Order: sequence, then C-alpha cells, then structure tokens
Amino acid sequence: MAQKKYLQSKLTQFLREDKIQLWKPPYTDENKEVGLALKDLAKKYSDKLECCENEVEKVMEEIRCKAVERGTGNEHYKTTGIATIEVFLPPRVKKDRKSLLETRLHITGRELRSKIAETFGFQENYIKIVINKKQLQLGETLKEQGVTHNVKAMVLELKQSEEDVRKTFQVEEEKQNEAKLEEKRIQRTKRGLEILAERAEMVVDPEATPYLDIANQTGRSIRIPPSERKALMLAMGYHEKGRAFLKRKEYGIALPCLLDADKYFCECCRELLDTVDNYAVLQLDIVWCYFRLGQLECLDDAEKKLKLAQECFRKCYGENHQRLLHIKGNCGKEKVLFLRLYLLQGIRNYHSGNGEEAYEYLNKACQLLKELYIDPSKVHSLMQLGFSAQEARLGLRACDGNVDHAAVHITNRREELDQIKKEEREKKRRRLENINHLKGMGYSPRAARQALHQASGNLEEALKMWWLNDSVPESNNRQQSPSQEKIDQLVYMGFDAVAAKAALRVFRGNVQLAAQTLVHNGGRLPPDLQLSAEDSSSTPSTSPSDSAGTSSASTDEDMETEAVNEVLEDIPEHEEDYLDSTLEDEEIIIAEYLSYVENIKSAAKKN
Repeated sequence: MAQKKYLQSKLTQFLREDKIQLWKPPYTDENKEVGLALKDLAKKYSDKLECCENEVEKVMEEIRCKAVERGTGNEHYKTTGIATIEVFLPPRVKKDRKSLLETRLHITGRELRSKIAETFGFQENYIKIVINKKQLQLGETLKEQGVTHNVKAMVLELKQSEEDVRKTFQVEEEKQNEAKLEEKRIQRTKRGLEILAERAEMVVDPEATPYLDIANQTGRSIRIPPSERKALMLAMGYHEKGRAFLKRKEYGIALPCLLDADKYFCECCRELLDTVDNYAVLQLDIVWCYFRLGQLECLDDAEKKLKLAQECFRKCYGENHQRLLHIKGNCGKEKVLFLRLYLLQGIRNYHSGNGEEAYEYLNKACQLLKELYIDPSKVHSLMQLGFSAQEARLGLRACDGNVDHAAVHITNRREELDQIKKEEREKKRRRLENINHLKGMGYSPRAARQALHQASGNLEEALKMWWLNDSVPESNNRQQSPSQEKIDQLVYMGFDAVAAKAALRVFRGNVQLAAQTLVHNGGRLPPDLQLSAEDSSSTPSTSPSDSAGTSSASTDEDMETEAVNEVLEDIPEHEEDYLDSTLEDEEIIIAEYLSYVENIKSAAKKN
C-alpha cells in the first residue's frame, strides 16, 4: 500500500512537470474512455522509474479515472448544486476504502452521518465523521461547518462491527452494548473535563485544586491568565485522554479527543504555547494517529503540522536544545519526540513521492533509535533498586545508558519533586490562611481569592485592591435588588442592563464601584465576581422543597464525581510520561520504510 502511494505521488509529479492533463485528449476520448496514448506515456514513465510497465499503466489509469470523475463532479455541482464528498472508510473495509458520495450542502451533519451509514453499511449511532480536521457537528448544516464540494471525510468507528462476526442476535446485541458504552465513555470524558475546567475558572487559585495544576519543565506551577485558563485546561485534558487511547491503540477514539484538544489550544495565546511543549507534542500525536489509521492522505496539512511541531520545539527548547540543557541539564529524554518527528517527516515525504528527502529523515530517525536503545538488563538492574520501569527508561536515556548515573539522576529528581511539592503545599497553606483572614473580616471567599490572585498572594497588597477595600463586607446587610434608578444610571452610561444589575448587587448599590469594574472588564463582570453576584441574589433559607431535591442533587453529584474520576485516571502520575516509549512500533516502521526507499535508491543506481 505504501509503495503504491509512492508510485502514485511520483507519477503525479511527472504529470505536473510535463503539464499533461490525463482527462483530456489524447489520453481520454470523447466518451471519457482511456486513449491509446496512455500506454505510450506509461512506458516512458516506467523506464524512468525502472518499474513494471503494467503496474505503472494501472496506476496511471486510476489517476486518469479519478481526474475524469472530479471533472464530471465539478460540472454536476455547477449545474445542480449537488456536491461530491470523498469518503475514507475504516481500515477493516478491505476494498474501496475511498468512495464518493453526492449530497447537498444544506443538510445537517446528522443527515450526512445517516446517509454515510446507510450507503456503506455502518450503524449510524456508532460512527463519527471527521471533515477538515474537525468532528462533524450533527445539529449544524454542512455549509455552516465549512464543508465544500470535493472535501474529504473520514469515517471513524467506535467499535469494529465485522459482518462475519454477526452470527447470532446475542453477538450483535453485545456489540451494540459495547458501542453504547464507548459513546457514554466519550460523553463522560467531555463532561469530566468541562467540570474540571469550570472548577479551575471558578476557584481562580490553581493551588485550591492541585490536580489541575499546570507546570513548566522543572515541575513548578505556571501562572496562567484567567481568560485562557479554561481553554488550556480543556486542551490539555483532551490531549491526555487522547494519549491514553493512543497507548491502548484505540486510534479511532483517540483522534476526536486530539482534534478537540487542538481546537482548544488554538484559543490560547501564542506566547503561552511557546512556554510548554504540549502543543508540539499534540501535532505529532495527531499526525501519528492519522498514519496508524491508514488515512494520512486525509490530513492535507500533515507537512504544516510537522513544521509547526518543529518550530514549537525550537522555541520551547531553544536553538540546539540550549534552553532545555540549561533547565534540565540533559536532553536525552526529549530525543524520543524528535525521533517520532523525523519518522513522520520521512513517511510524509515518501507518500509525497520525495524519495531522497524521505531517506534523509528516516536515516535521522534510525540514528536516534540507535542512540535511544536501552539494554533490558540495565532496566532490570534499576528496577531491583526500587525504581519503576518507566523511571529506569527515562533515567537511562537522560544519562546515555549509564546505570549508576541513572540511579543518581532518578533519586535527585525524586528529591527535587518532593521539595517542589513541599513548597507548593506551603504556598497553599499560606494562601488559605490569608483567605481565611479576609473571610474573618467579612469578605466573600471568592472576593478574597480574586484579590490574593491579583496581588500574587501578598495579603497587604490584596487589602489595597480598590474593589475589595472599598466594598462593604458580607456581614453587612445585603441589598437584595438594586434600585431601578441606579440600574438606569449605569445603562445611561452605556452598560448592559443585566451586567449593571449584577455589578450593583456585588457592590451593594455602589454605582461608582460598579461602573469602574464594568469599564475595567469591557462591560462585563469577571467570572469570580459574577459568581459573587449569584450568591448575593440567593437566600440562605431552607424550604421543604430543598430537602426534597436532595436525592436528585446527590445523584447528579455522584455522576459528576464519576466523570471527573474517569478523567483523572488517565492523567499520568509521572510528569514525563509523554517522553517514555519502548520505541518498539517506531523500530518496525523505520525498518519498513527504509526498505522502501532503499529499493528506490537501488533502482536509481541501476538506471
């Protein structure tokens, strides 16, 4: 399959260089049938490539037919408005994995999914469609989602459902139940990540939820702008979930998670993405996932993603890894990422017909593979000292395979992380003391956290915050509903009536403070003060209906806890888990593709 793709790419290159249009005479006649000139052209190119003439002619006929189909489809679309979608089917479909489907663009994503399921024999509720590197939204029309004529659509199955396995109703029922469980698992993942992200946004203080903490390469917390915290939390959460599926080789389920992560990362500022290597690693994971699904041609910007990953690594690690060496003292573990990068660049170039470039990148990957090889006996020696297999691999790669140095490195890293955890716990303890101090003065917990966050934990500076220092503590009587006159004053200044009312509630009717806050935040309250407004509008009284709803609330809480725990289960304990790999898959793939390009080089020498 890979060799055929290479041949297709080389022939396509030759056709472009020679400015030959196979869908026109003399290669295609007026009845759109193959012309005699194609055979002569196939012989010319087979001699040039040192390939079998019949094989070259066969591939060229496939290229010609596709070009004719595209031309016919273009004319049909212009006259009828019916678009053609190129559908790429899952690997289990042995024949005709690439098919064409006609549809109008005003239909919804749900209707397209139904049409694909009916046409190709899938269970509608257990497939996902990826178009333009995004999951198809069922409730929106194709046009609203940017779907155009000749677009590529990839079909992902939540679970394989081969016809030869469906021998009894019981087997079919079991498969449906499995697919339902997979769908529920995906929905729980989404909900769990949303809950964690919302908690982080509400709490403002990351130390209050340590499992949501985001650290730099040394393991220390990164201060994140509140406006980007939720997007970054969701991005990293979806990425970790996707990586968990990748480890289990569940690529069809992993890809939607990785694409969602990419969507949320794009909401973060460029400066933030340059401080950590997560975004670069995500680009590699997405391309790797497409490759393992056998659908690399669906990813029309694979080259762009790999270049983006390379540039992100450069900014994050520094030129020649200088920044990384300064921070960590070594770069042996990170070489695993570059091995994957070079391998994917080699594969992409091979599939694009660039044999020389493919060989160059694959050779780089092969050299790194030799450098990163770990003697199993050395891993065993370190495990006997009480270290895990993961710690052993990472330590040996950081220390160029020296067992004694690796043992010292792992021990030092453990001690360093313990010290960082102690410092973080102490920081959290002091912050909680300061929050309690402000609460004792009568201020709300959320206002206290907001002030301390803006003052970088300094209590004296927090007390100087204009909106905290000038506001009335909670112990004073609350104004349940601001007067219409004050609301009208703020509306007259140009603020939204709802925002004006909420701001007046927070500041107990103080028009000046409400106006200042709205101006500072673009006409809206910051998230924490919005929550304070909600708190102030509620009453602490209890009614019989409150107790009647306890059971329902408890059930919802249990479901949320389950969703959160399921997400946390896939967040690795070791902070360098993403750098740990046995490289067994990579070794096999490098050998496979090197054999392909070496065959090309041998043929070129003969020529």
